[in-house]
Amino acid sequence: MDAVKATSRPDALTQMNTSLNTTQNPKCVDIMDSPVNDLLIGIYITALVLGLVFNLLTAWPIIQQIRKKNVLGVYLLSLCISDVLYILTMPLWIIYYYNDHRWTLGLDLCKLAGFVYYSNMYISIYLLCCISIDRCLAVTFPLKTKTFHRFRYAWLISGLIYIFTASLHVLVILMDKVTDPLDEYERCYETFPMTERVALFNLLRVVIGFLLPLLVLAVCYCQIFRKVKESVGLDNQGKRKVKLLSVGVIAIFSVCYAPYHIQLLIRSIAFNCFHFNDYCEFEQAQHFYFSGTLAMSSLNSVVDPLLYVLVSNGMRESVRFCCRTKSCSCT
Repeated sequence: MDAVKATSRPDALTQMNTSLNTTQNPKCVDIMDSPVNDLLIGIYITALVLGLVFNLLTAWPIIQQIRKKNVLGVYLLSLCISDVLYILTMPLWIIYYYNDHRWTLGLDLCKLAGFVYYSNMYISIYLLCCISIDRCLAVTFPLKTKTFHRFRYAWLISGLIYIFTASLHVLVILMDKVTDPLDEYERCYETFPMTERVALFNLLRVVIGFLLPLLVLAVCYCQIFRKVKESVGLDNQGKRKVKLLSVGVIAIFSVCYAPYHIQLLIRSIAFNCFHFNDYCEFEQAQHFYFSGTLAMSSLNSVVDPLLYVLVSNGMRESVRFCCRTKSCSCT
C-alpha cells in the first residue's frame, strides 16, 4: 500500500504541474509548417503587385479631380493613401509566412505592420461609407447638396476617420498592454488563446467596424435605387453607373470584409463559450480559414481604385488619356 501511495503521489503532482504549465503557458494552436502559408503568400503577392500598380496608375487622375473640387476625389485620395501605406507593409507579411509564421524582422516592425494592417481595413470601410453617403445625398437632395460645402467637409471627415481609427487601435493596445505582440514562438499578432479584452474588442469591431457600416450602405443604396428608378432626367448610362457603384461596394464588403468578420465573430463567441481544451481544438481547426479570410481582406487595396475609377467618367477618361500618351497631363 505504501509503495502504491509513493508512486501515485508523484504522478498526481506531475499531472497537476503539467496542467498548470499548460494553462499558464499553453501552445494552444500549432501553426508551424501550416498548409495555409502558400495560399497566403500567393494572395499577398497578388495584392502587392496589382494594388501598387492600380493605385499609382489612378493617383494622378484622382488629383486632377481634386483640382476640380470633386468630392469623390477627396475620398478616393484618402483611400489611395491608406491603401499604399498598407501595400508597403505586405513584403513584411510575405517574409513572415515564407518563414512559417516566424517573425525575424524585429519587434518594432511587427508593431508597425500590425497597426497599419488593421487601421487600413477600417479606414477603407469608413471611407466607403462616406462615398456611399455622399452619393446618396447627391441623388436624394441634388439642389441642397450643391449649396452645401461638401468639398471642404470631405477633407475634414477624411482626417477625422484617420484620427479616430488610429486612436482607437492605439487605445486598445495600451489598455490590453500589448507592448510585445511577439510570443515565445515568434508569431506576430497570432497569440493563442486570445484574452478577454481582445475577445470583447473583436465583438466591437464586428458591430462598429462592419455591421453598422453595412447597415449604412444598405440604407444608402436602397434610397439611391429608389430615386434612380423614379428619375426621368437621368439617362441609361447614368443609371448604369449608379448601379455599378452600388454593386461594386456591396461586392467589396461581401468578398473582402464579410468572411473575415464572420470568422472573427465566431472565434470570439467560441472563446467565451468553450472550455480551454475545446477552444484550442476549435482554433486549430479554424486557423486555416481565418488566415485565408484575413488575407482576402487585403484585396480591397486592389479593388478600391478600380471600382471608383470605372464608375467615374472623368477619371476613366483621364486614365485612358494617360495610357495613350504615357504622360498624365489632363485637360
